[in-house]
Amino acid sequence: MARAIRLAGVAALAVALGGLIAPAVLAEPLPAAVITDPAPDKAYSARFTVAAMPTGGVVLPAMVYIASGPGPHPTVVLFHGLPGAENNLDLAQAIRREGWNVVLFHYRGSWGSPGRFSFTHCIEDGAAAVAWLRDPKTTKALNADPDRIVLAGHSLGGLVAGNTGSRDPKVLGVALISSAGFTESLAAAPRADVVEAMKRSAQSADGLTMLGDATPEALADDLMGGIRGWDLSRQGAGLARHPLLVVTSDDGLSDVDESIAAASEAAHGAPVSRVHFATNHGYNDHRLALAGAMIRWLETLPGAPK
Repeated sequence: MARAIRLAGVAALAVALGGLIAPAVLAEPLPAAVITDPAPDKAYSARFTVAAMPTGGVVLPAMVYIASGPGPHPTVVLFHGLPGAENNLDLAQAIRREGWNVVLFHYRGSWGSPGRFSFTHCIEDGAAAVAWLRDPKTTKALNADPDRIVLAGHSLGGLVAGNTGSRDPKVLGVALISSAGFTESLAAAPRADVVEAMKRSAQSADGLTMLGDATPEALADDLMGGIRGWDLSRQGAGLARHPLLVVTSDDGLSDVDESIAAASEAAHGAPVSRVHFATNHGYNDHRLALAGAMIRWLETLPGAPK
């Protein structure tokens, strides 16, 4: 967040994990998967299950939307933001209708998941999710293809998806939806300002309680200590190994998200797709449009369901 992470704009750090309000208009045909149920498949019906996903010495309950059809299916791992009240389940359902499995989970220490919540652990959980999906026991249980995994994340989830994908050459693609605008410059910001931003980013005092015993001070220290390794605008070479989707809104984060897209393009790798909506950080009045953008991009990937 070239300008939003400067001291004068530290308030935008909360936007990276919270939200603003802006009007929006969109008129574009929606893919069938967004608005139409597929024909029932009695032999291989769509289903939902909860599966045990190990990470960092604990086991998280992963929520898995399994697509209909004989499979094995490609999988989208959908990472949520902070504090995690918005799980983007509408996106999960649309993606499943398109023929993909979808995996969602709450990071360690959040929403009752075991362990301690931290940004470091969130990123570790991202890598653990991919490793779990490649385990033969998991692929058999979920009717999943371990060679076709896409990572997608909103806000903080974008930071997790981007960092996981930039380090893993085998994933099929990475989608960032208003990715949390953290850049290296955050390490030099006054700690008190970052602590205050952490208080706001959880959206409310009640939101912070959903992160276990995490405190604004601990979150600020963790973020400021790790940001040099997490800055997605510095990971163009890693991200360029995969097709990249960058979705932005009028939430103050488009500049830094554009810098991520530009860094990937500068590495002369896989194509970068950009979509912008004139709406808020939660895309609250553009949910169908957001799902449409995701489905259109997924359809372009090698190995996408036919």
